[in-house]
Amino acid sequence: MDKNKIKKMVRDGYAEIARTGNSCCSCSSGYSDAEMGSVPEGANLGLGCGNPVAIASLKEGEAVLDLGSGAGFDSFLASRRVGAAGRVIGVDMTPEMIEKAGRNAAKGSYKNVEFRLGEIEKLPVEDGCIDAVISNCVINLSPDKESVFREAFRVLKPGGRMMISDLVLVKDLPPDKKESAKAYVGCISGAINKDEYLSLIRRAGFRDVRIEKEAGYPADDSVASICVRAVK
Repeated sequence: MDKNKIKKMVRDGYAEIARTGNSCCSCSSGYSDAEMGSVPEGANLGLGCGNPVAIASLKEGEAVLDLGSGAGFDSFLASRRVGAAGRVIGVDMTPEMIEKAGRNAAKGSYKNVEFRLGEIEKLPVEDGCIDAVISNCVINLSPDKESVFREAFRVLKPGGRMMISDLVLVKDLPPDKKESAKAYVGCISGAINKDEYLSLIRRAGFRDVRIEKEAGYPADDSVASICVRAVK
């Protein structure tokens, strides 16, 4: 499938989700009731496959980058952890999501969060300014995952870390699902083999790459949900 067609398909699919609030994702959230209730209504669209904030060990004063920030849910959770001295940047390629996240930020009076329109393969973020990169079930949607990891490495400070939740393949997908647009937007057919995924992270320059948690995916036994930690 052509990369530009994939991006348009994903952008259109998530624009519709932003407008309607209806998600095709079958993931369990992993969030506590307190976390779910701490953000503005409409920020959680049920698109995640884990909780990168929970494993990121975010600290007061840190700068955090949320890849594929959607309506802002994980960015808002990160905001509370880094406090007024810290900052959170959310990047998303869908204008409708950026607009929705901005409205949610205003509703919740988040002063240390900003949302930028851009692609995670070419981040609108300067070099070496981020302490922690987080992402929740988004990188599988990219047709150029290697560029995503290289960009994450670029924007991190020395010793900075990447903590991501994502879907990977543990066995081959059936051909009909592999070519399905609906399965791509639903985070399945864009997934790649788990070992290849980890290899791309290492090739980008990261060290100490490890899976913190792995679980089956309820919608398809070809896919697993993993939480990965890596250090620059």
